[in-house]
Amino acid sequence: MEANILVVEDEKGIRDAITIYLKNQGYYVYEAENGVQGLEMVENHTIHLAIVDIMMPVMDGITMTMKLREKYDFPLIFLSAKSEDIDKITGLNIGADDYITKPFGSMELLARVHSNLRRYEQILQLKKAASASQKETEEAHTLTAGGLELDLYTKQLTVDGKNVKLTPKEYAILELLMRSPGRVYSAEQIYENVWKEEAINTETIMVHVRKLREKIEVNPRNPRYLKVVWGIGYKIEK
Repeated sequence: MEANILVVEDEKGIRDAITIYLKNQGYYVYEAENGVQGLEMVENHTIHLAIVDIMMPVMDGITMTMKLREKYDFPLIFLSAKSEDIDKITGLNIGADDYITKPFGSMELLARVHSNLRRYEQILQLKKAASASQKETEEAHTLTAGGLELDLYTKQLTVDGKNVKLTPKEYAILELLMRSPGRVYSAEQIYENVWKEEAINTETIMVHVRKLREKIEVNPRNPRYLKVVWGIGYKIEK
């Protein structure tokens, strides 16, 4: 897809290199030196994907992402100067879709960009398809499980009548499980159904399931809905 990509990086050399890589692939690139400038770019331009450094002056990437996710759901890739798991998990928890650790090669960066844009386009197509199906009955576009109600048209979840905000990935995982209540999906099956690519590392599934439980369960440590079948996978209880 033709896309506008925002690069938020305080080191000019890295920012310039990323911009060159992306422009050579035909993308239009907007640049920012910190989170404040990045948010201004998002407000004033149509952005399809953002590449955001974690450590920046004025406003860091984590704060920027938290503010960005209040209104926007386009893919976001974190750049991290560290390789510790805590950075990766923190990024995923606050709404990042992917991460890449410095130093990185141009091929790796472009592969991540292509993959995330492809998944985002699929999500947009799903939303358009749902919008075109508004003549179906209420039962046909609503999935329920106990106090959970997932509206496939509006992409909204209510838990015991209260609206609960989900990230696009959380929504896709919950929809997959609620479409077949009682069926057990392995982490690999969930990854391949939601991310639409071969499951190489399923660590992110555990992170997303934990966040989902925090949003839909009264007691996430003793879940009523999203159950784990040890050694096999996950399911939504009938």
